[in-house]
Amino acid sequence: MLKPNILVVEDDDTLKHLLLKNLKKMGYQVEGVGTLAKTRTYLEENEVALILLDGHLPDGMGIDLLKEKNLPSVVLLTAYGSVREAVEAMKAGAAEYLVKPINLDELEVTIERVLENVALKEEYQFCRAQVEHQQQSKHMVGNSPAIQQVHEHIRAVAPTDMSVLIQGESGVGKELVAAEIHKHSDRTNRNFVAIDCCSLQEKLFESELFGHERGAFTGADRQKKGLIEGADGGTIFLDEIGEIDPVIQAKLLRVLETGRFRRLGGNKDLTANVRIVAATNCDLEKMSQEGTFRLDLYYRLSAFVVTVPPLRERREDLPDLARHFIQNHKFSRRIDKAVTPTAMRELIAYSWPGNIRELKNVVERAIILSGDKKEIRPEHLTFSTIHNKKKFGFELLFDHEPTLEEIEKHYLKILLGKYSGHRLKVAETLGISERNTYRILKKHGLQNYVGAKNNLTN
Repeated sequence: MLKPNILVVEDDDTLKHLLLKNLKKMGYQVEGVGTLAKTRTYLEENEVALILLDGHLPDGMGIDLLKEKNLPSVVLLTAYGSVREAVEAMKAGAAEYLVKPINLDELEVTIERVLENVALKEEYQFCRAQVEHQQQSKHMVGNSPAIQQVHEHIRAVAPTDMSVLIQGESGVGKELVAAEIHKHSDRTNRNFVAIDCCSLQEKLFESELFGHERGAFTGADRQKKGLIEGADGGTIFLDEIGEIDPVIQAKLLRVLETGRFRRLGGNKDLTANVRIVAATNCDLEKMSQEGTFRLDLYYRLSAFVVTVPPLRERREDLPDLARHFIQNHKFSRRIDKAVTPTAMRELIAYSWPGNIRELKNVVERAIILSGDKKEIRPEHLTFSTIHNKKKFGFELLFDHEPTLEEIEKHYLKILLGKYSGHRLKVAETLGISERNTYRILKKHGLQNYVGAKNNLTN
């Protein structure tokens, strides 16, 4: 494997040939020039990973080249004692400097270190670009009144530094809301760190969040910085906050109140410049009243609450969401797929207990099952057998906690609707006589009720 290309800029021919000879022995591809003019010409025509640049050249100073844009990494070669020149070069953008006469061992180590830093920087930029691309494809989709209200809350709270509590069922997209808050805040150029609070044991979670000192526990053979330090200046997103242990609750409360914390096993206070956004699908207020979650922490976290609606309350967003998942699925990019009206009606009719996460899975499975076809049809849709009420039963929907009589009445109305008022079939379903069925129907005033044919939901 060839090593990167290095350009040696040195007007002393003896030193230049010595450097070229030894760099070739080290496995690098090398070229040498003796002036700034030849350097510029070479750079216009060739890709270079590193320049070894003499500080004094016949047609100018090496530092003059450093001030130009889009240069590769530069190691300045300076005369003994020219500390001021070296400092100026570092300020101007030099990666390192070496003092003449050049020590070849030091030269090799310096070049390896600089090129390693270049590789790390390029890898970081690539990863950041990938993350930014993913974030662009992961955005909140829909224009329903329910989701527009969420956007309004995000716009209101994002510019502030308040803690935010995001509430909503599992799968509604709470992390997307947290990412949007970060994106529209003053912290947008710093890290957004998401932590799943229920994925790690107590000690591991505490170590991940706050870090640990060497010897803090078995296996802690070195100091480790926590995610709070890694997110300095940015945002920490704590998903499923209701799952954290009371000990960690107390430490998190201290971060919120004082901005200070300690690593696990440490005795020195550290400062945390982070914004905390938490999410839960639990009733934290109720948990606080029951003593399973700290009330003072709940008050701190819920300084501003954003409630994300379940998918069944924003069904008008389903076409846009389905289209979004189709467009961002790699398999469907070569085929312009669309959901047929009949299949879309099935999607809209389904109750989506798993919310957007479940919709994504259903759509992606349909993309695969539809193969090279341009249309996603009803036969390509596969709903969860656990929740698929359409095929395996029915559901009773109430906006309050119903009494037993209310449940009974609604169930009777569903059966009457299904069997078009045929009391014998209703009786057979209930497992009682037709006379007893009539008596129950009369009690609820349903003896003449027929209902809508095949109406399986309330």
